Amino acid sequence: MKKNYPYPWALAGLFGLFLSPSLGQAQDQLPVDTAFYSSYKWRNIGPDRGGRSLGSAGSPSRPNEYYFGATGGGLWKTVNGGNDWFPVTDGQISSSSIGAVAVAESNPDIVFIGGGETQLRGSITQGDGVYKSSDAGKTWTHMGLKETQAISRIRIHPSNPDIVYVAALGHPYGENEERGVFRSKDGGETWEKVLYVSDKAGAADLIIDSTNPDVLYASTWQVYRKAWKMWGGGPDSKLWKSTDGGETWMDLTSNPGMPEGPIGKIGVTVSPVNPNRVWAIVEANEGGVFRSDDAGKTWEMVNNERKLRQRAFYYSRIYADPKDPETVYGLNVDFWKSTDGGKTFDKEITVPHGDNHDLWIDPNNPKRMISSNDGGGVVTIDGGETWTEEDYPTSQFYHVMATSDVPYHVAGAQQDNSTLAMPSEGWNHMSGRGPSHGWHYAVGGGESGWITQSPTDPDVFYAGSQGALLTRYNRATGQVRDIQVYPRFFSGEPASALPERWQWTFPIMFSPLDPSIMYTTSQHIWKTTNDGQTWEKISPDLTYADPETLGKTGGVITMDMNGPEIYATVFALAPSQHDVNTIWAGSDDGMVHITRDGGKNWENITPPDLPKFSRVSIIDEGKFEPGTLYLAANRYQVDDRQPYVFKTKDFGKSWTKIINGIEDGHFARAIREDLEKPGILYLATEHGVYVSFNDGEMWQSLQLNLPDTPIRDLVLKNDDVVLGSHGRGFWILDDIRPLRDAMEVEKTNQVTLFQPANPIRGVYNAAIQYYLPEEADSVTIHIKDQEGNLIQTYVGKKDSKGRNNPGLKAGLNTFTWDMRYPGSTVFDGMIIWSARPQRGPMAPIGEYLVELEALGSNPKTSFELEMDPNLEGVSAGDIQEQFDLAIQIRDKVSAANEAVILIREIKSQAEGIEESGSNRILKKLDELLSKLQVVEEDLYQVRNQSGQDPLNFPIKLNNRLASLQRSVESGQAKPTDAAYVVFEELSQELEGHLKKLDEILQNELKDLNEMLPEKIDLEKK
Repeated sequence: MKKNYPYPWALAGLFGLFLSPSLGQAQDQLPVDTAFYSSYKWRNIGPDRGGRSLGSAGSPSRPNEYYFGATGGGLWKTVNGGNDWFPVTDGQISSSSIGAVAVAESNPDIVFIGGGETQLRGSITQGDGVYKSSDAGKTWTHMGLKETQAISRIRIHPSNPDIVYVAALGHPYGENEERGVFRSKDGGETWEKVLYVSDKAGAADLIIDSTNPDVLYASTWQVYRKAWKMWGGGPDSKLWKSTDGGETWMDLTSNPGMPEGPIGKIGVTVSPVNPNRVWAIVEANEGGVFRSDDAGKTWEMVNNERKLRQRAFYYSRIYADPKDPETVYGLNVDFWKSTDGGKTFDKEITVPHGDNHDLWIDPNNPKRMISSNDGGGVVTIDGGETWTEEDYPTSQFYHVMATSDVPYHVAGAQQDNSTLAMPSEGWNHMSGRGPSHGWHYAVGGGESGWITQSPTDPDVFYAGSQGALLTRYNRATGQVRDIQVYPRFFSGEPASALPERWQWTFPIMFSPLDPSIMYTTSQHIWKTTNDGQTWEKISPDLTYADPETLGKTGGVITMDMNGPEIYATVFALAPSQHDVNTIWAGSDDGMVHITRDGGKNWENITPPDLPKFSRVSIIDEGKFEPGTLYLAANRYQVDDRQPYVFKTKDFGKSWTKIINGIEDGHFARAIREDLEKPGILYLATEHGVYVSFNDGEMWQSLQLNLPDTPIRDLVLKNDDVVLGSHGRGFWILDDIRPLRDAMEVEKTNQVTLFQPANPIRGVYNAAIQYYLPEEADSVTIHIKDQEGNLIQTYVGKKDSKGRNNPGLKAGLNTFTWDMRYPGSTVFDGMIIWSARPQRGPMAPIGEYLVELEALGSNPKTSFELEMDPNLEGVSAGDIQEQFDLAIQIRDKVSAANEAVILIREIKSQAEGIEESGSNRILKKLDELLSKLQVVEEDLYQVRNQSGQDPLNFPIKLNNRLASLQRSVESGQAKPTDAAYVVFEELSQELEGHLKKLDEILQNELKDLNEMLPEKIDLEKK
């Protein structure tokens, strides 16, 4: 998707931040200078479908200005009430998960954001502290608290923006000290920890009493998460109050009316109308909504409905109305409103997406709100009757795959949504299979699944999801079938109770050597050869299966067991492309196995340096040498954020750790080897992408313009790198062919013209890439046909203007030829409907030559323009006929337009004669101009002065011809018989007009020129 955001400063600083090498690397240490490929740009294709948001805020004084934080997508802003959103932190923050947002009421230019997620589901992303903007989001400064990792709330003093409070949950996956409530009195320059319970509990909620900003309420939550467990609740979970701006705190948890322990997560709010009225939603065995009417001294349970406290760890949010002390809102799966002080929440507010996490209400106008949910941030101005749409690219994908379509489609499973596939080039290029309406389509499965396409029928997809779901879906017919290996549904059970442990996202893939074999995995590997009708278990348990990791999950009060914490499973799989009986497998608890006899025997080949409880995320078998495997693993869910990347060249007998150049905290998600060049590797991490040109000995950043976002998966398709991010949708790096020769090119340091990938007519244009060892003053590119006849010449100079001039800078440059011949001659002010005569005919199928002139060098190359394989009933000969007719029409349009230009040039020269000529001359001139006017009006509608005028004045010959060319070139096919008939009719008409013009010039103009001392010069045209 090529999306233009309305505010260019939203991307300020983006390129400078990411073009530098990784920390600690000098350019002379890198195998390839990053300047070589700095001109590359990642292309975001969307989809425009939002992902999870935990924090949002607006401004009382700017009614159209709002922000929401995307968990993996950075901070987004709107200045038109939510109709359009744009990212404002790209390139300026080093962790993309924004869980808390606050705008100063006293100065809306001051915005604070906090990183990380405190609604601790299985796919959370950690943050790196607090950032501040003093110019309404244009620029951002890191303000510290990096090790908090997960910030639940930021609250700014209503009249003094220098006083700021941060509620930090702390490390989700381990104990740490940097958690609790922090306060700054100098606008975030320094912080002091004012509320701290223990290294096991952090702050989950925080609210300021707007009538007395020295009064604060906060909750602390004792909680931790591992890959196999989320455990919340305990003695450090408490409700607190301060009456002195956070200096001291009182524990309210045991006050009269509060539930007995154990206590879990607590959400709290205070009425801006009646500060004595405080609500708390408390996770407890006898939990619910509790209300105090004496500022927290005593409490009464007013509501215990499960709809408000189900799955407490993911919700537990409550908000007071700023104008009515009886109105309070509760957020959970659904969005509820009470108008009787919290006794009944009988009004459901419908939002565009479920799972509600945050709410900001305008203190002056309660009907104006912004809310965050699992689909993003949404705005209402009518109290929730209507909301804005969630059409921005913050979707979170677990994996990515590319189809065999032309152009290929990109597919993945989106968190809390469906599977999704979309063309890599957009639907306007779509001419193959798949729907032709809308931007994307589902392929079965569900929100968390792996997707694969049938190797024999491109319309058939296999997709998984939580709960062991595995579907076979035919997009051509809509037919779907559930082909689960073991359809025993589970939820609310620990992993130890399950005969087969199915992870949230489990592999589904075919053998590269036998398209009839498909594999999938629980703790075992399963194989089918009959499309899922029957499955064969071909392995023992290939995991540690530590009982510690197979127990209950959720907490001391509320269990939560539906898939994300199912552990000790085979998480990564690689059927061999060298030997059909070889299969590699990696588990999510840190084991690696191989079979070389089709599953009869398995060998434990776990790298010695890969600790237990490491998630083997992606394994990729080497394409060029049997016995080679690349492995990407991570341990962030045991509070170890370092990268773990390995390779073996001997079937796992020995391993090499390959992490040199990867930054701290950039833990690995996926690794892939280049499709054509041995030794080039691509690595997806929590904070972006790396490339290695020497088989992993050194990694260097390939971030370019890609915002900091978790990259969960990466695949190579044709000559492209395709990313599936967990917060910013799909991204593509187009045409990496020059990277394959980068080391050799830099070594020779000469002008280099790379052979382009063969374009496909009507699908892909020709990307002409070349390397300049230094900046050039001028660059010329010649495009020729296979006989060497010149088609087009393009020249780039330092003062050149235009959008598609050849680049001059040192390093890699890319010029795109649109595969078109020169267009018709046109003239200024020409208004033509249903045609673009400036656009020449598309080149026919065949070979084309490219010549480059730069820095005294003249390299040459060639490429083949190929047929679109989706075309049916069309031959290369048909395409040639289409081109031949289009060229003839183009030339006729040029002839008509050149005649108009000539007539207007004669008119221009005649203006001088009219001022000084004799009566005899003027009479002759008037006769000439009158006759020329008739010809001009036959060729072109001279009364057209604005774009809609052809609705009023009939089109003339040049427009009819140009429109005929458009008709002939609509689609790719042999011209119709009618096209030839019309072409012949229009050509004859044109011939008549041009013959008349020639007669006028030969007679009237010749006679006039004999009378003039200074002749009318026809060459001036």
